[in-house]
Amino acid sequence: MPSAGGVGTGGAESAKPVRLRDALRQARIEAADRTGVVVDLRDAEVARLEILNEALDPLFAQIPDQVDLFDRGISQGDTPRLWIDLVAHVLMGRDKRMYRFVQDTRHGRAVLAESHDVTVVVNAVTDYVARRMIERERAMATSLPEQGRSQEKGTEGGQKKPRRDRLWAFAFGFIAGVVGLFGLALVAALRSP
Repeated sequence: MPSAGGVGTGGAESAKPVRLRDALRQARIEAADRTGVVVDLRDAEVARLEILNEALDPLFAQIPDQVDLFDRGISQGDTPRLWIDLVAHVLMGRDKRMYRFVQDTRHGRAVLAESHDVTVVVNAVTDYVARRMIERERAMATSLPEQGRSQEKGTEGGQKKPRRDRLWAFAFGFIAGVVGLFGLALVAALRSP
């Protein structure tokens, strides 16, 4: 009997490592399958974003070269994104088939469009690009006249007026100081016996 127990114990010890080894191998296979699924999902997201990127090519071909507001490209991080500019991008929704066009603002992220259809997102990006270009034109239009006015002041003697104002302020301050000192001297003279 003792020999049977010894054989049984020895058999149980040799069975545990084999079983653990099999379990480790099975766990590695499952982890690889999960990783493969995650990689496949990420690749599917990137592929969908590339389809949208190609659909946007005609739009970005129409933007003049001197307009440097937009920097389009796909980033392949944990969440792949198609960047339109520094604050707006397209990413895939939770179901990995819906496009979400979002803009980062001071108050958080705003969803500008959300659809399964590429055409809807292309139209939303087109509207966004048009609005950004109008904002740029307005900014350029308001900044140019101000620069022109300051140049005109310098050439037509406009710089002399502020200098003249400062000269009058200095003269007034000097006269007020002299009058104040004279008044203090007079008060001091009247108080002394």
